[in-house]
Amino acid sequence: MRTKNTLLTFFLTILLNTLLAQSEVTLSLCSKYIQPPYISDGQVYKALITGDEIAEFHVTFYGGTTYRIAIAAGQSEGNVIFSLYDKERRLLFSNKDYNNSTYWDFKFTSTIDCLIEAELDPAARSGSGLINMLIGFKQ
Repeated sequence: MRTKNTLLTFFLTILLNTLLAQSEVTLSLCSKYIQPPYISDGQVYKALITGDEIAEFHVTFYGGTTYRIAIAAGQSEGNVIFSLYDKERRLLFSNKDYNNSTYWDFKFTSTIDCLIEAELDPAARSGSGLINMLIGFKQ
């Protein structure tokens, strides 16, 4: 029994270290787009997805503010499809229309609650991935 617990602990430690390393790489891909004049909103939006799962993030954007969304998974850019919807699920933007751009700048005229969906691009899918998203606003 002790051997099984030791093996389980060993494999969980390896998995955790792998996820942390992947998170650091992915976060650095996003961070390079949230630089002055953009300031991070202070949150790191994360989701671990497998297969054809879709991550959902609920965000409020304030009118008159210019925002930037930066999103990545794995160790390269352009492998995440993200779509921005209003609360009635009307599509406002999808980076799929822009070669899976890693970031997007936008500004709303009034405050709006949105849903951001993120998924791994089927063409680049490796089976699973840790998605990191940062949102910044312009000073």
